[in-house]
Amino acid sequence: MAIHLGKPTAAVQGPGQEEPPDTGAGGAGDRHKLTALQGLAALSLDAMASVAYGPESIVLVLAAAGAYGLGFTLPVTLAIAALLAVLVASYRQVIAAFPDGGGSYAVAKKHLGRRTSLVAAASLILDYVLNVAVSVTAGVAALTSAFPGLHGQRVWICLSVLVLVTAVNLRGVVDSAKAFLVPTALFVGSILAMITVGLFRDGPVSTASAAGHASALGEGATTVGVLLLLKAFAAGCSALTGVEAVANAVPSFRAPAARRAQRTEVALGVLLGVMLIGLSILIGRFHLQPVEGVTVLAQLADASFGHNAAFYVVQFATMVLLALAANTSFGGLPVLMSLLARDNHLPHVFALKADRQVHRHGVVWLALVSAVLLVFSGGDTNTLVPLFAIGVFAGFTICQVGMVLHWRGERPKGWQGKAALNGFGAVLTGVAAVVVTATKFTEGAWLIVLALPLIVLGFEKVQRAYVEIGERLELGRVPQPPHRARSLVVVPVSGLSKLTCQALTAARSLGDEVRAVTVTHPAPEDREAVEALRRDWELWKPGVELTELSSDTRSLGRPLSGYVRELARTHPDAQVTVLIPETEPAHLWQRMLQNQRGSVVAHAVRRDTDAVICRLRFRITDGAR
Repeated sequence: MAIHLGKPTAAVQGPGQEEPPDTGAGGAGDRHKLTALQGLAALSLDAMASVAYGPESIVLVLAAAGAYGLGFTLPVTLAIAALLAVLVASYRQVIAAFPDGGGSYAVAKKHLGRRTSLVAAASLILDYVLNVAVSVTAGVAALTSAFPGLHGQRVWICLSVLVLVTAVNLRGVVDSAKAFLVPTALFVGSILAMITVGLFRDGPVSTASAAGHASALGEGATTVGVLLLLKAFAAGCSALTGVEAVANAVPSFRAPAARRAQRTEVALGVLLGVMLIGLSILIGRFHLQPVEGVTVLAQLADASFGHNAAFYVVQFATMVLLALAANTSFGGLPVLMSLLARDNHLPHVFALKADRQVHRHGVVWLALVSAVLLVFSGGDTNTLVPLFAIGVFAGFTICQVGMVLHWRGERPKGWQGKAALNGFGAVLTGVAAVVVTATKFTEGAWLIVLALPLIVLGFEKVQRAYVEIGERLELGRVPQPPHRARSLVVVPVSGLSKLTCQALTAARSLGDEVRAVTVTHPAPEDREAVEALRRDWELWKPGVELTELSSDTRSLGRPLSGYVRELARTHPDAQVTVLIPETEPAHLWQRMLQNQRGSVVAHAVRRDTDAVICRLRFRITDGAR
């Protein structure tokens, strides 16, 4: 197995399995990459779906100050929209400056140092993983709210949704975009229609969805403090999660990738901003009050459309999009992990691509970790929400600071304004990160605070391992000229057969000297078989001596590895090779009937010696006689 400390190449691949990425512009690989519209469906579901809980988060915080507090919903939303505009403008520049993807990780790596870049990467990984779990549980919660009888099965439903999203993404990012394009269009269309219709209403058409539910509105408050506004701002900023996904996954777009990604980022920002501001206007227009058990979005749909089919269309579209919002993580995280692998901070296998331009190992890893979180949380959204969005704000802040340094270093025309914009964004996202962490610390945010440094330490441990391996292999140095060494081949045998003949023939072709070795047991029931093998071997006369190794414990691998170690000690100038003959039946179920002796021997020799291991496959076809 080859180990590379630079960018992983085809040398680390298995034959016919995965290929390095196709970087040719307009090449055949482009059919497996995204257009701008497909990118909007594949990478924006997280951000789009956040309008279902972003405005609600603001309202729930401000409701503590009663009806007076709810009057600040629109100003807080406008502040969030302003931050969104800053982030979109910033990430457009990130896309242009770092077309290989990576977002805040790439920015921090260049301008803030390796350690800071690893913090950014760890933050993004946590956010992406939690986004999958939160999105799936939120979507299933909407389903179980409509059908209470399914509540007890919510964990299995969550896992089923996760399997569906994973399977679609394993087929390629383009296939996932095509599959989710219709649900995305339905959700965005229904929300925009609801806002448009609601703006022409003088009052709510219906309040049936909130009838009979207890109000969550506080009483008696006549002032709103700065801390409450900061908490509302930080809570509402959960609607900004996913804005960075496009910048992280630029290589997933068709050429010109950077330009398409920038268009997608702008479209995402415009749609998200319009929906957030429009919903906030409707909240004030209808004097909406939060109630227990009914979402703000459901009340707004009720107020705009009435309690009719259109109301249920909005609920259905919201449910589907929330469940599928996990796709944003499947589009962004595998690309980020591939960059980390190329920088030796993750195993190189994460940088490999399948034939559909899929980082298959990253997709599978994300699905497995998310499944663990879903089982751990019992499919309950409230268990996971306190952990959500903290990491992404840390990534936002790091990215903004890095871009300020980028402009100072590059100094293009108008760089002062761009640097000021990014600096302002860094202040806003930094404040949001501190407030969110502080307010949610006792609710579980401490887990994120603990996990971040642990992940960074893991990155560094992997990187040190690759450095040590590289030093041992003397990578980057010109090696000594290769020379021919005397070859000694050891062939384990258990009986005479056509397989034994082929193994010895191959061994004599490979080596200067061949040793046939069999492991014997002194038990009475085994003596007859040993004597028969010895007698048959003498009659066969293959020209190779048969060596018997006695094992009192019926162990097979340990005696053979001990024999190989002794050969290596007594023949220091020889290259010892262990050739293991194995049969390979035509059908998979027949392979389960084998005793796996070859695997036992290979494991023992690999564990205890430095010998070369060669496994000779004797294929048994249906037509063999």
